[in-house]
Amino acid sequence: MHRLLVALLLCGLAPASAIALDRVVLKRDGREVTVAGQLLVTAADGGLLVLAPDSTLWTVPPTELVAHTSDDEAFQPLAADALAEKVLKEMPPGFEVHKTQHYLICHNTSKAYAQWCGGRFEQLYRGFTNYWSRQGFELEKPQFPLVALVFADRESYVKHATTEVGPAAESIIGYYNLATNRMTMYDLTGLQSLRRPDDKRGSSAQISQMLARPEAERTLATVIHEATHQIAYNSGLQTRLADIPLWVSEGIAVYFEVSELGALNPPRLAAFRDYASRRPADSLRTLVADDKRFRDTRTAPEAYAEAWALNYFLIRQRPKQYRAYMKTLSEKKQLLWDEPATRLQEFQLAFGDLDKLDADFLRYLGKVK
Repeated sequence: MHRLLVALLLCGLAPASAIALDRVVLKRDGREVTVAGQLLVTAADGGLLVLAPDSTLWTVPPTELVAHTSDDEAFQPLAADALAEKVLKEMPPGFEVHKTQHYLICHNTSKAYAQWCGGRFEQLYRGFTNYWSRQGFELEKPQFPLVALVFADRESYVKHATTEVGPAAESIIGYYNLATNRMTMYDLTGLQSLRRPDDKRGSSAQISQMLARPEAERTLATVIHEATHQIAYNSGLQTRLADIPLWVSEGIAVYFEVSELGALNPPRLAAFRDYASRRPADSLRTLVADDKRFRDTRTAPEAYAEAWALNYFLIRQRPKQYRAYMKTLSEKKQLLWDEPATRLQEFQLAFGDLDKLDADFLRYLGKVK
């Protein structure tokens, strides 16, 4: 899930000191909850945004705030072992943790599948960070271990996911939650559509062989898509709960779906070319100005295809301007939402006249193979 819908309406936001440890008591769903963490944002109306040591972001509207104190104790993110212990306490019995350099794979499926996930995510992490380094963008080391929850089967996954994403859990195989900073999915090797009678799943190598087949390509791409979101929001490329346009965040996630990072994405190219035959003249403007097309199920597939195509074009044909634009987005403040006019202005300051850019964009995408 790319963007958390924040109920807190904020104005006149100001960043808070990161030195003290803040203790916030809030009342939510009829019970009091205490959060100790780093105060990131204070609103003019008294609302708060607090970063907990487990990397959860808490949005606290003034109507829920019971008490707020601070002291001189320094904020300390949970180390890997402590975070793993906390996550396990929140999960049903039977879960365990497979730890890698950057990830905590919390799972109740086979160790082989957890190891495969850890290896695949670390491979993506290296590729992602190396890619942006080559592009001249200096990324940050994640402040927290990256947590992935992996359920043994779809049924248990849906039961858990419904509490976070609602009915959409039935139709998605995985998601990244901006608030909890966790990725959630299930063991893909259990899908009947991907299995063959002689399949064995006892080792990471056997799992890799199974998920390397063409019929698994789009399913695996979805998992990589969500993992890309998690890396982007933990490496300084993007900021959680800042106003990152969906054409950028989703376009980048789609850009990295392919096995060779940054290579042509044939399904998305085909979808964009199909859309191009009926594409309105103001398509680029509406894509950039707001996120409405992504949030409407009727237009979302076309928006995703165009977002991939636009990022692909800009990275290759306008690299210097793209880096500058991404730098601007990386500095966006949390819980401040831009007006469409501001988004368009920032885009045009980076890339120039929309009509000319659109013509170059369509011409380029018409030639790539």
